This record gives sequence, structure tokens and C-alpha cells, in this order.
Amino acid sequence: MHPKGRNGFTHRLLSIPTRERLTRVLRCMLDEREFLSPYGIRSVSAIHREHPYIVDLLGERHEVGYVPGDSSTRLFGGNSNWRGPVWFPLNYLLVEALERYDHFYGDTLQVEYPTGSGRNATLGEIAQDLAARLASLFLRDATGNRPCHGGDPRYAGDPHWRDLVLFNEYFHGDTGRGLGASHQTGWTSLAVKFFEETARRRRAR
Repeated sequence: MHPKGRNGFTHRLLSIPTRERLTRVLRCMLDEREFLSPYGIRSVSAIHREHPYIVDLLGERHEVGYVPGDSSTRLFGGNSNWRGPVWFPLNYLLVEALERYDHFYGDTLQVEYPTGSGRNATLGEIAQDLAARLASLFLRDATGNRPCHGGDPRYAGDPHWRDLVLFNEYFHGDTGRGLGASHQTGWTSLAVKFFEETARRRRAR
């Protein structure tokens, strides 16, 4: 099957997951009880908060749970954690992949978003919403706070601090608070693309 894309031309897709496998993966990835957070996609499913992954290896018990913020172990020096937080490199690639799948499938593939909500969306619409969630890490809310600052009042009200934005290494999977190195203006600078897209959509309203 070669669906016609949004420009009317027939497209071909070279992809590892089939349509059925992609749909199954998205069902977990887009579930707010698992990978989908208010600020992007978590690096580990939140379901492991209550149900950690456990393996017995050579008589030793090893456990991986959901850790949304700072690392709870000394692994990798204790200051880096891929067990739950939102990381920009991973999210950028996911958004880009969804956009490419949408270029191929167009309106012929819609999935429930978020999972369990009863609302369907195209992969392009999901990519846009994920980009908006990621951009919201750095944008002021109604109280003047930016989630990346973790509620620090200086960044909300102090005129010497309020216009400063920190680009952290990774972000708390539940609250969006910036963690790790700052400024991490290497991969976290990918946020600029999401700022541009969010601003473009606001102007189009």
C-alpha cells in the first residue's frame, strides 16, 4: 500500500516497524500513565514507578524503576539519569520520525491521543502537540513561572532574573524542572525548532 501524501503524490516508505507494529508502539508511547508526560516523552515508562523491572543475574537481584528526576544511584557518577526524565535528543528524533511517518500515511493513519482519551489524531498533529509540550518547558505559565526553573521565584518575579532561561541537560519527567548540566546548549538548543513552530502556529490562529 502506498498512500498518497498531502501533496497528492504517491509515497513509498522504508521503515522497520509495519503499520500494525507502529500503532502498537504508539499506544504505549502516547499513554500518560507510561511514556507521555506534560513536557514530552519520558525515557522510561512511569508504570515502573509501581512495577520496577527486576532480573536475577548470577545470584544477584537487579532492579530498574521509574526515576523522573535526579539519579537515585551512583551509576555514571550519579549525576545522569535515563530512567525517566525527558531528554531533548530522544524527543527531537521522535518528533522528526512522526513527521516523516505522517508525510507517508497522511490522514490514513490516526491513533488515539493521548491513549485512553477517546480522541484520534494524525501523526502530524501528535508531532505538533509533542513539540508544544517540549517548548512549554521554557515558556511562562499564567503565574509567570517557567517549568524548567522548578518554581524558583527569582525567575518569575525578580527583574534581574525573570528573562534568563536555563537550558538544562534533561528535565524532570513529571514537573519539567531542569536537571543536570546547565547551560546544556548542545542538544537542548534543539528546543529552538519547537519555539519557532509554536510561534508560527500562534500567529496562524
